[in-house]
Amino acid sequence: MFNFNNITFEHPQWFWLFLLLPILILWYIWKRNKQTAAVKISSIKGFKVKQGILPKLKPLLFVLRLLALALLITAMARPRTVDVSTKTNTTQGIDIVIAIDVSASMLARDLKPNRLEALKEVAAEFVKQRPSDRIGLVEYAGESYTKTPITSDKRIVLEALQSIEYNNLLESGTAIGMGLATSVNRLKESKAKSKVIILMTDGVNNSGFIDPKIATELAMEYNIKTYTIGLGTNGMALGPISMSRNGQLRYGSVKVEIDEALLQEIAQKTGGKYFRATNNEKLEAIYDEINKLEKTDIEEFKYYNYDEKYRPLLLLAGLLLLIELVLKNTIFRSFV
Repeated sequence: MFNFNNITFEHPQWFWLFLLLPILILWYIWKRNKQTAAVKISSIKGFKVKQGILPKLKPLLFVLRLLALALLITAMARPRTVDVSTKTNTTQGIDIVIAIDVSASMLARDLKPNRLEALKEVAAEFVKQRPSDRIGLVEYAGESYTKTPITSDKRIVLEALQSIEYNNLLESGTAIGMGLATSVNRLKESKAKSKVIILMTDGVNNSGFIDPKIATELAMEYNIKTYTIGLGTNGMALGPISMSRNGQLRYGSVKVEIDEALLQEIAQKTGGKYFRATNNEKLEAIYDEINKLEKTDIEEFKYYNYDEKYRPLLLLAGLLLLIELVLKNTIFRSFV
């Protein structure tokens, strides 16, 4: 069966021959008129004239030949369909751990609606754009723990990311060294060609029993690149300052203090880069840049399966010519 879906032509230049068809039609009309005998008589009275149907059908022979020629031209243009299948092969993946500061200061509202929610939204988009990589999550405040081990299941990562929120179960403070060390621990056994930590904080290291410099040396030992992000506007921000008896946070103007020197040192020593996000737009731009810097090598193979369609056209053209030949030498023989 001839399928007209997704038909392409390998040699479309043959279609120029269709310009011959009108010329052939005009030639046939001229020739037919020239071969028609004309007898002039004064009156046809006394003649019994009976017009047969076969002479009227004689042009059918030319129509069959014309259709056969059109089919042959189309066959020479080589119609075919193509089925393209794609196989994507990730040759070398990247293992990534996103370390998120969940201390109370992350509820500051210099980013909208607050720093933590803004980070979760941007990080979720980052995760969605890394389909070939394994990603894990680490939470830290005054201490740290693994929220999600590195996994290729993005649904698990996104659900875990969405569930992150401030709570007072973790010890208060900001333990940058602890957050970095826990992230290193998640990646140290990884066999990936590239291992990356994205560490974000909005404060200074004031808690934990692991010094950030020691954690940095661990990252260097295991060849783990670390991108650090300082989150918060310059100057003052509206942030939590105390908690009421009913557990509600009270907000006030607080000074934004980020240990940029430490974050720059961590990034520089591990081969990463330091960023400062003072608003939602800059935070998005930072994750976009990291996404571009850390590219996964992907090989894409395309397979083309061609289904030639000219054979049915040739068979049909041959059948039409055969029918013309049979009719010419049988029914229309006396009229040719």
